[in-house]
Amino acid sequence: MTDLSTHLPMLGWREWVALPELNIGQIKAKIDTGARSSALHAFTIDPYRKGGQRWVMFAIHPSQLRTDVVIECHAPVKDRRLVSDSGGHKQLRYVIETELVLGCSLIRAEMTLTNRDSMRFRMLLGRTAMNRRFVIDPSSSYLQGKPELCRDDRLLELADK
Repeated sequence: MTDLSTHLPMLGWREWVALPELNIGQIKAKIDTGARSSALHAFTIDPYRKGGQRWVMFAIHPSQLRTDVVIECHAPVKDRRLVSDSGGHKQLRYVIETELVLGCSLIRAEMTLTNRDSMRFRMLLGRTAMNRRFVIDPSSSYLQGKPELCRDDRLLELADK
């Protein structure tokens, strides 16, 4: 097995992420290698049809500890899945697929939608989205900086790696 860790960007246990297709300029995400899937805070989840395709509208509070800022998002539904949370409770969740910007990396990732009001982070980045793309340093935070401050003023397409 080849050691890829020397060529991969490093993440801390929490990082800034942007979700441009959802008009979310920045959101704090907890990096969770114990979680298979990624989760995004959503409330007022409302499915609808657009051009014969299933879509979902949802609202999000992008800032921790603030409910006065609300962003309305729309995305095609990729799936509905039964997901177990950290407490072992099962919940049927909508799954969307969207671009996320993490440092200088652009990733296409699946996100489950769930109300995370009681959680510290509005987004959880699971191991499937990070697989073979990053190395994690659990003792550090925000190693990739804010998405708009990409050091090269360019994004690296990592979706196919």
